Amino acid sequence: MDSAIQNTFQVLVVDDNPEIREIIQILLTNEGYQVTEAASGSKALEQLSQASFDLIILDIMMPGPNGYQTCLEIRKITNAPILFLSARTKDSDKMLGFSSGGDDFLAKPFSYSELVWRVKALIRRYHIYRGVSENEVPAQRAPSALIRCHGLEINTETEEVRQNGQLLELTDTEYALLKLLTANRHQIFSAEHLYERIWDEPYYYGANNTIMVHIRNLRRKIEKDPKNPVLIKTIWGKGYRCD
Repeated sequence: MDSAIQNTFQVLVVDDNPEIREIIQILLTNEGYQVTEAASGSKALEQLSQASFDLIILDIMMPGPNGYQTCLEIRKITNAPILFLSARTKDSDKMLGFSSGGDDFLAKPFSYSELVWRVKALIRRYHIYRGVSENEVPAQRAPSALIRCHGLEINTETEEVRQNGQLLELTDTEYALLKLLTANRHQIFSAEHLYERIWDEPYYYGANNTIMVHIRNLRRKIEKDPKNPVLIKTIWGKGYRCD
């Protein structure tokens, strides 16, 4: 990705450890990103009320509101991707992070190269799914295209999703899943296929739980009865399908 484009990307780093913030700040600044730091969840919410960001890197164990609580509040403000960065690495911790609205999870201590790689992947996906490729400007976007399915209307140019005319608030990952499944109705997507298409990284066994949580969150927003979905169905042993 061209550094001139990267310079427009804003990253908010939320961690109560100043050494961690400094390391991330140096790593990402060297890659061309503009980095803002916050030492607590409360400070992060203040920053988000004043500026927009393309990615939020969020610690879990912090004084005041923890990372999960902060993530829930962030989702009321923005759908920008959230990367949890934490020493808490149990599956239950990860699932709670995804349920709170997070998009990815990286364990401490972390590899510097992996952190940079995940940041690039999340930001790239965030902007590509909003119709801006690495070499496009808004004026060059393709004409508006609508996907209609079971009362849903998905505008792939504006990234707006409406249900019976009412605007829905989806995260970046939820939108990407919905767009892929509704644009390919009746096609079954395996967990492996979904993960590699949406997360843009190689599939691993634990990714099944990640997909499951995001699908569950999406169903809560688009299904009348999330426990008995009619739009996005689980095809046991095979994957997911939009009917």
